[in-house]
Amino acid sequence: MNRIDSRSVTNAVEEIIKQAETRLSDDVIQALEKASDSETDPTAKSQLNAILKNITIAGANNIPMCQDTGIMVFFVEIGRDIFLDFDLDLAILQGVRQATISVPLRPNAVEPLTRKNSGDNTGDGLPDINYSFTAGNTIKITVAPKGAGSENMSTHTMLRPSQTDQVKPFIVESVLKAGGMPCPPIIVGVGIGGSFDKSARLAKRALLRDLGQMDEYELEILTAINTLGIGPMGLGGSTTALAVHVEKAHCHTASLPVAVNIQCWANRHASVTLEVEHE
Repeated sequence: MNRIDSRSVTNAVEEIIKQAETRLSDDVIQALEKASDSETDPTAKSQLNAILKNITIAGANNIPMCQDTGIMVFFVEIGRDIFLDFDLDLAILQGVRQATISVPLRPNAVEPLTRKNSGDNTGDGLPDINYSFTAGNTIKITVAPKGAGSENMSTHTMLRPSQTDQVKPFIVESVLKAGGMPCPPIIVGVGIGGSFDKSARLAKRALLRDLGQMDEYELEILTAINTLGIGPMGLGGSTTALAVHVEKAHCHTASLPVAVNIQCWANRHASVTLEVEHE
């Protein structure tokens, strides 16, 4: 583990951004390889093989696997025994700025109305940093770059409490409407419950899970999605999604929020754990 100070956080953030942009985790690669082996449609199989070749080239040359390097979304778990004497937000922001130059990242952060680009992937509210607290004396920082192609296809609804039977159809319909736009095969993150905004955060966090971790409910939705025939890159085939991950939270008795956060095949994320040095 690395030791914690402002500079170590900044450098660690720069490094995990580089890892996330240039290399996919083993579970995603294995899921793509499995899909390629089982796919019978020649066009779909060729698209999956092209994706796998792209991943190999990116990793071998330390270059981003996609031209859309995304906006930076962070999940930070802070140990309760830690006292920080520096601005953690600022240290993370500086890591993003350094990575914009060193990786390099495409400048994607713009003011929403004027569309003026900040040039360094930071700005009001960006990067998006989500904090939680855990036991111990470490900080775990996870970055999940999110591209617009998949993010733009994400959906949300506020169902009535009596409409629990409409949750699965809403998820499947969301994928059907997205079609080939989010660069399938996709990973589908779902948030059920909480509040309007809580469900969306659950859906995004669900994308961090290992792709092999699906229960019966999730597998039922995955099977339904893969019968749609959208296929890799929207060109047909039996592999529209690699996984469906559902996260739930208790909600108001009068509410049933459902969020669907779609992720393209490039399910990019990387983590680092930093430890406080005791006196």
